[in-house]
Amino acid sequence: MIPISRAPRGFLAGAPIALAVLAAFGFAPALRAQTDADELAKQLSNPVSSLISLPFQFNWDTGLGPQNEDKYLLNVQPVIPIALGEKWNLIERAIIPVVDAPYGAGSGLSDVTFQTFFSPNPKPGGLIVGFGPVLITPTASKDALGTGKWSAGPTVVVLKQQGSWTYGMLAFNAWSFAGDDDRADVNQGFFQPFLSRGLGKGLTVGGNLEASAQWDADDVWTVPMNVFVTKVIRMGSQMASVGGGPRVYLEKPEGGPDWGLRFVFTLLFPK
Repeated sequence: MIPISRAPRGFLAGAPIALAVLAAFGFAPALRAQTDADELAKQLSNPVSSLISLPFQFNWDTGLGPQNEDKYLLNVQPVIPIALGEKWNLIERAIIPVVDAPYGAGSGLSDVTFQTFFSPNPKPGGLIVGFGPVLITPTASKDALGTGKWSAGPTVVVLKQQGSWTYGMLAFNAWSFAGDDDRADVNQGFFQPFLSRGLGKGLTVGGNLEASAQWDADDVWTVPMNVFVTKVIRMGSQMASVGGGPRVYLEKPEGGPDWGLRFVFTLLFPK
């Protein structure tokens, strides 16, 4: 059972951030509710689509350490695509994590990640690619919640959309280049193969791996597998997506979590 008494602390710490991002987006609901739900669901499956979106991703993991502690994580993940002429798009993605960590690490903001993808407009049915830099910033509100380092490196996404299917992979690697000299250097990779299928009426089922590698650590890999169902909905004139599912850890460092749950609520702003 999830101990509800602990859950709000990390999420409440992220409330001002979430509200600020919401205000920046301004909702802009007018005329957008008529967009086809299946098309929106398909665009959501593409990390470099032309769809402006604002996901709120809630994660709960359990089984950490000898006392089977819990971890709560809220990721606010705005995605803003910008057309660069008729042939290219620029996609700006951010991951703003607010965490309630175990082992007495406390609650607060963790390190914020920024990804920039340059993506050529694909031909119908063609391969979709995006590439660019990733920047991880030392924004953690407590030392235990972040690396204390500025890190950067390349990021790439490659995917294919055929009929109702979407499959591909997103990956990056980042190395530290500045920051607190007393903290360990960063050399981390991330690999996310994904697969999903649209079932009609805005409904999507799918799964992914989120393989994180700390190349300099003794226990290199943390690999949760996520399975999810999502549904595009209309709230008045505002389009949104809701969904979630379980996650199980196929590989983890000593003391890592056993399994967890994820719930995602995404505001959609189709053009």
